[in-house]
Amino acid sequence: MKFISSFIFLLSLINLAKAQKPAEPVLPVDERGKFIYYEVVDAKIPKDSLKIRAINYLKKQNKELKYKSAQGDTAFTANGKMIINKTLLVMSHPSGEVLFDFQIEVRDGKYRFWLTDFNFIPYQRDRYGNFVASTSVGTPLENEPGKLNATQWKEYQVQTTKYAKELAAKFKVYMASKAPIVAPPKEKTVVKKEW
Repeated sequence: MKFISSFIFLLSLINLAKAQKPAEPVLPVDERGKFIYYEVVDAKIPKDSLKIRAINYLKKQNKELKYKSAQGDTAFTANGKMIINKTLLVMSHPSGEVLFDFQIEVRDGKYRFWLTDFNFIPYQRDRYGNFVASTSVGTPLENEPGKLNATQWKEYQVQTTKYAKELAAKFKVYMASKAPIVAPPKEKTVVKKEW
């Protein structure tokens, strides 16, 4: 009897400890109901310099971001991917990836950027033991999870929030750097056939 009462007491302490854990913040939701990380940064830098720095940053981030297009001369978009890791004791393995859109708009003396449209794609092992995407269709990260994987889905959201904040910090440092800005040279073409 003593064993059973001490076991119940121990279980109640574990549940109380879980209830006391502070909730991790997740990303805010925009007017479309999608998670978004949005920030406006004031910079004492002209628009042309900010534009060149933004394009250079997007083109240098080969693994994280893929430069997609420019809308006009002040707005740029890229597609991004982050890997979600699952840790058990000391071992870690990827459990999926989150795809997102990264957008930048530049003005004189300021710029804004946002990360949105987060989609989770689960991983599975292939016959060679590598972790690969199990489907090509992503599940929006703001969807409500089922009861069975609610804690795991919450962990995906928390890891995505942490990654978005780290990416934003790296981007702001790059945009504020004092490195000299060199515009990409234009290609020389021969206009005339005679010389």
